[in-house]
Amino acid sequence: MYKNLLAVYEGSMAAFHAIRAHAMRSTLTTLGIIIGVAAVIAVVAIMQGLTHSITKQLDDLGSDVVTITAHTNREDMLLGFENTLSYHDFESLKGKVDGLEDISVSMKAFSFGANVHYGRNVTQTQIIGTDSAYQRVIRIFPEAGRFLSESDDLRRRRVAFVGATIVKELNIEGNPVGEFISLNGEWFRIIGIAEKQGTLFGFDQDNYIIAPFGTLKSLSGEQVTRNVDIMYRPKPDADEDSIRQQISQILRKRHNLTESDQDDFEFVSAERTKSQFNAITTSVTLVAGGVVGISLLVGGIGVMNIMLVSVTERTREIGTQKALGATPGFIMTQFLIEALVLSLFGGILGLVLGYGVAAMLAMMIPGLSDTLVPAWAILLSLGFTTAIGVLFGLAPAMKAAKLNPIDALRYE
Repeated sequence: MYKNLLAVYEGSMAAFHAIRAHAMRSTLTTLGIIIGVAAVIAVVAIMQGLTHSITKQLDDLGSDVVTITAHTNREDMLLGFENTLSYHDFESLKGKVDGLEDISVSMKAFSFGANVHYGRNVTQTQIIGTDSAYQRVIRIFPEAGRFLSESDDLRRRRVAFVGATIVKELNIEGNPVGEFISLNGEWFRIIGIAEKQGTLFGFDQDNYIIAPFGTLKSLSGEQVTRNVDIMYRPKPDADEDSIRQQISQILRKRHNLTESDQDDFEFVSAERTKSQFNAITTSVTLVAGGVVGISLLVGGIGVMNIMLVSVTERTREIGTQKALGATPGFIMTQFLIEALVLSLFGGILGLVLGYGVAAMLAMMIPGLSDTLVPAWAILLSLGFTTAIGVLFGLAPAMKAAKLNPIDALRYE
C-alpha cells in the first residue's frame, strides 16, 4: 500500500510539473470547461436569485391571502363570453363562510379613468374601489394619515388613500394629507399615504389610489359592481379546504352551475403563484443547464485531444521514465492526474467567472437584488468536471502506459 501511495504522489508531482511547464497550453486546454462551467453557474445563480427575490416579495404580500377571480375557459373566450364576479357575489359570502378572519372586495376593471391632477401636475394611475376591510386583508398600512373607514364607504365620501409614487409624481410638497386631487374632474381629499412597497416583477406597487367603493359606485353607476375581485384572509387555525368548499358551494349556486359545469371562478394565492414560478424557473434552469452542459462535454473532448497530443510529444520522455524504472501504473497515474487537475482547474475558474458574470447581470436586471449559487450547483459542476477529467483522461493515460520503452526512446 505504501508503494501505491508513493507512486500516486510521484505521479502527481510529475503531472503538476508537466502542467506548469506548458502553462499556456494547459490554460487553452481547459477553456471549454471554463466557459461551460461559467455558463452553468451564471444561469443557475440568476434563476435562483430571481426565485429568491420573487418569493420574498410574494411573502411580503402575504402568503395566506387568497383572491377569488372570475375564470373563463378557452372555448367561451373564443365565443366572446367572459365570466365575472359581482359585488352581490361578495355580499353573499360576507358573514356566511366559517373560518375567515376578514373578507374584502376590489374593482377588477373600473371605467372611471386614471387621470390624476394636482395643480398643473398630472399623472396616470390605477384606481381601486374597496372597503375598510381591505386594509386588514392585504395588510396595507399608512405612512401618514389613515386608511378608509366604514363610514367613508357608507356616506360615499370623496376621500383617497394614495401610494407614495402618486405623491412623488404630482410633486406634492409638505404633508399631502388634507390636499385635494382631481380624478377625472372629480375632487377627492387625500386622507392617507401608504407605506412604500417597492416593485414586484418590475411593476411599481406604490402607483395607485384607493377610494371608497360606494363613492365610485355613485359616480360611475352600477357597472362598477359587475366585475370585482374578492379577497379573504383565513384564520390561522382554519381549514383552507373547508373554506374553499364553502365558497365554491355558495358561488356555484348563485351562478346556477350544474354538477357537470366547471367553476367560473378560481382561487389565486401567493403560495400558488410561488409554486408556479418555482416550477417555471426549475424547468428553465434544467433546460439551460442541459444545453450549456453540452459545452462541458466538448471541453472534455478538448482535454482528451490535447492529452493525446501531449502523449505523442512526450514519447521520448515517457521512454526515458520507463528506462529508469517507471512502471506502466506510474505513467498512467501521471497522465490521469494531469487530465484531472486540468479539468478541476477549469471548473474552479469557471465557478469564479460564472459568479462574476451573474453578479454583473444582477445589477442590470430590475428587481434582482442578489444572485445565489446553491451548494448543489457547485458540487455538481466540480463533480462533473472531475468525471470529465477521469473519463477523457483515461484514453491518453492508457496510451502512454502501453508505450514500449525501446520504441519510445527511438521516437523522433
